[in-house]
Amino acid sequence: MKVTFEKYNPIWKEQFESIKKDLEKNIGFLQPEIEHIGSTSVEGLSAKPIIDIMIGVKNETELDQIPSLLQGKDYVYYEKYNEEMPYRRFFIKLKDKPQTLGFPEIIHLGDQIPEELHNHQLRIAHIHTIPTSSEHWLRHIAFRDYLRSHPDIKEEYQQLKEKLSQLEWIDGNDYNEGKDPFIKKEEQNAIQWYLNNQIK
Repeated sequence: MKVTFEKYNPIWKEQFESIKKDLEKNIGFLQPEIEHIGSTSVEGLSAKPIIDIMIGVKNETELDQIPSLLQGKDYVYYEKYNEEMPYRRFFIKLKDKPQTLGFPEIIHLGDQIPEELHNHQLRIAHIHTIPTSSEHWLRHIAFRDYLRSHPDIKEEYQQLKEKLSQLEWIDGNDYNEGKDPFIKKEEQNAIQWYLNNQIK
């Protein structure tokens, strides 16, 4: 598959705000931090038109409260990823309820992911739930803010993404692995820059 790749669209910010309001209705009592991350959160950067959202909870004990709170809505919960990433709970927001589109609400460990669920045309957002104390929370926020503040790095990332968008990929995870060396290279700089700016 080729990854759909679009020029920056201001509507992505509006989509995030709309999804954030919806999430707050369902999980707001946990007082989460809800952040727009990934390429759609960086003005001027091209991206897959799928909104990446990070829900920050206070501690790991709250992670497993989230799936039941989002059940019965437009989300698919990828429980199967919990073994590989126990610090995270991952969901995709679809354009309709999973049952309406013929998908299960939960992808359990050992389940095959339905092939059509890889169709990015059906997805609106990827939701990552992580404790705010986690290093993973820090690196996502730091990398986003670093790209927003460093036009030269943003342009280098843009060129890489343009190149990768021309290639064939097995799925979105395979595409993400193509970006991984660049992200890993810049992440430490981003974290150091972010922490220095927090101290000032």
